[in-house]
Amino acid sequence: MAVQPAHQDRPVTELGEFLRSRRDRLTPEDAGVRSYGRRRVPGLRREELARLAGVSVTYLTRLEQGQSQNASDAVIDALARALRLDADERAHLFALAHPAPVKRPRPPKPESAKPGAEQLLHAMGDVPAVLLGRFNDVLAWNRAGHLLLAGHLDFTAPARPADRPNQLRMLFLDPHTRDLYLDWAAEAALAVASLRYVAAQFAGDRRLAELVGELSLNSPEFASLWAGHAVKLCTSGSKRFRHPEIGALTLDYEVLHLPEGNGQRILTHAAKPGSTSYAALRLLTSL
Repeated sequence: MAVQPAHQDRPVTELGEFLRSRRDRLTPEDAGVRSYGRRRVPGLRREELARLAGVSVTYLTRLEQGQSQNASDAVIDALARALRLDADERAHLFALAHPAPVKRPRPPKPESAKPGAEQLLHAMGDVPAVLLGRFNDVLAWNRAGHLLLAGHLDFTAPARPADRPNQLRMLFLDPHTRDLYLDWAAEAALAVASLRYVAAQFAGDRRLAELVGELSLNSPEFASLWAGHAVKLCTSGSKRFRHPEIGALTLDYEVLHLPEGNGQRILTHAAKPGSTSYAALRLLTSL
């Protein structure tokens, strides 16, 4: 039986939007494609990506529009190579192409901190640490983590799901948190890219749609970053702070993902021993 042409007016899926965003950033020269005539788009055309990946334009269109649910790993891998995706983007592409089966909708249950993780959090003492849920809800923090990141908020707030802090809401909608980061734009971009990565793992969760909708309506900066489809698994790095009580400091951070695969992770901060940031952090925890 002949394959019917894909309808161009069908909506593009999340997978299609991601593929298009990656096509847009890759020039024909970067991809080794000879360009002819006037181009309406700066990046690769759909037919050029199809040729590089060794698939038909019709098949690629059907894939973008959600009409092909059984794309092989070989096809997805070929698309990832053609688009020159990094490891995080490749993992994200596979998650979008092979989503988990849709389950019957249930009333969303608030996340709760794993007792062992919360116990570890408080055992860290003067190391600022926060336990984050899959969509960046603050499930728990130790005293040092609270003093560093949100001393203006109630320490017991994470225990109350109704008014539990959310790291993304704080970052985009709370002036105190915005002022805390010297490199706010970079921090915001990394946070959204990290949410994009997690979102593919929990695509059917209503809480994700509600959070993205709320932030998109209230923060043009979030809406712009979300539309860019950047993807990054956040694991480690450094951040510069402008703390209202102890001034400027630079801290290294590590993200410890819990082995259960439920999206919960512990975010820790530390300063290099002997540095001015180390002294400032000790001062903060001694206040």
